[in-house]
Amino acid sequence: MDIAKFAWLMQPCRSEKRRNFHKGHMPRCGLLSFLLIALVFSRTEAAETALVQEASGEFSVLNGYGITHRGLGATRTQVETFDTILRYGYFLSGELGEGWYRGRHEQLFELPLHVAVDHSNRIMTGGYTFGSWKFTAHRGLLPYVFAGGGILYVDLGLPTMGSRLDFSYQAGTGVQFLTGKDTAINLEYRYHHLSNAGTVSPNEPLNSTKILLGITLFR
Repeated sequence: MDIAKFAWLMQPCRSEKRRNFHKGHMPRCGLLSFLLIALVFSRTEAAETALVQEASGEFSVLNGYGITHRGLGATRTQVETFDTILRYGYFLSGELGEGWYRGRHEQLFELPLHVAVDHSNRIMTGGYTFGSWKFTAHRGLLPYVFAGGGILYVDLGLPTMGSRLDFSYQAGTGVQFLTGKDTAINLEYRYHHLSNAGTVSPNEPLNSTKILLGITLFR
């Protein structure tokens, strides 16, 4: 991408940022800009290589934002988080299926760090594992779905949660934009449940959603 094209893409964001800044709101164009830039940078020839179909695994770094939904289930407390996740994916199969649903089974392992920005930057950390299906039939794009969970150490200082050792189950979907022979940009959404699974009382669950952006290296 040349400088002129990049500047043209970003120009509406600058003007919107100025308008929203004076109104006291965050600019809403960040995600749109990311998608536009990812699509422009995405090279079709990357999808023509066999690396993704033959890779043994992938490493990813994801960052994003999460927020609980008060009134969803028994959730009563708002918690906003800045999330950083290190992920390793191990492919369990070669390509299976035909047509649009052709893909590969994958096991994901994650080391998360959730920083509660509205609770004095207190943290949650632990480990997750997920089963995943990565669709490989699309040129330049790799959609995927996943589900699983794990254990978290929770230091939010919320007496309504009853325990610092909590359990999470999650499900989500995402897409990887191929940007080179062995690299991709991730955009991901996930539902995130956290509670002590009734091991102690009280047990207020935190039901939240997370939006994550990241980069992946296939190997």
